[in-house]
Amino acid sequence: MTIILKNILAIYQRELQSYFASPLAYLIAGVFWLLGGFLLTAVLLGPQGIIAQAAMADQSIQMGLPAPPAFDVAYEFNKAYIGLLGSLSMFVLPMLSMGLYADERKQGTLELLATSPITNWAVALGKLLAVVSFYIAMILPLMICQAVALGAADPPAGSGVFWLSHLGLVLLSASILALGMFISSLTESTVLAAIMTFALILLLWLVDAIAQGLPGVLGQALGYLSLLRHFSDFTEGIFDTSSLVLFLSFIGLGLYLTAQSVETLRFQRS
Repeated sequence: MTIILKNILAIYQRELQSYFASPLAYLIAGVFWLLGGFLLTAVLLGPQGIIAQAAMADQSIQMGLPAPPAFDVAYEFNKAYIGLLGSLSMFVLPMLSMGLYADERKQGTLELLATSPITNWAVALGKLLAVVSFYIAMILPLMICQAVALGAADPPAGSGVFWLSHLGLVLLSASILALGMFISSLTESTVLAAIMTFALILLLWLVDAIAQGLPGVLGQALGYLSLLRHFSDFTEGIFDTSSLVLFLSFIGLGLYLTAQSVETLRFQRS
């Protein structure tokens, strides 16, 4: 067991160092921070932003007009921003996962990994932990900015929804990255891997839309498989163990499919 953990840690360190040494990774992170900062400003300070809506509500009350429905400014801001950050991440995640195995295929090192003493699932787990860690490093500055904005709320915002919504964001991203890693193991083209992963994300969006249009048990069953619907629960501060199980199941599925994909190279080699 100790040897397996050391192998996973070695793969993790190698992959994480490759991300922090990659100009493309910094470019992706820079664009993500720029757009994330713009969205934060728009949600908070835009003409239709949360603060503008709260000011209009106060103005209506002062003018004697019927009071609009009350809403929690901090809660609505957190919910809206995390939702937009999740949508933005859907465009970034394929670019993070595209090279996890595709580069190994292109460089001819994937066969060495497949025939090495390190188990395929240990390699896959180390790679996934590395790319998820890099993604967390990407969202961390935005989390700090968001926390500063929420800290100025009156009444102050509870920290539970903040951390729960970000946990949902990380779980959603880890699920997509795990499936994207499997797609990356199928081809040596990073561009093709990114396109196929993005197509998978679009499919997940369609599954959610189709489930909403189906009646009865079929719609409920299909809706349960929707990552986006379970992510929405997290952004609303709802913690459901079934949502956690679903995310972990998708992560496990991605790891299993990746290990099986690499295992085929072992048979081809032998």
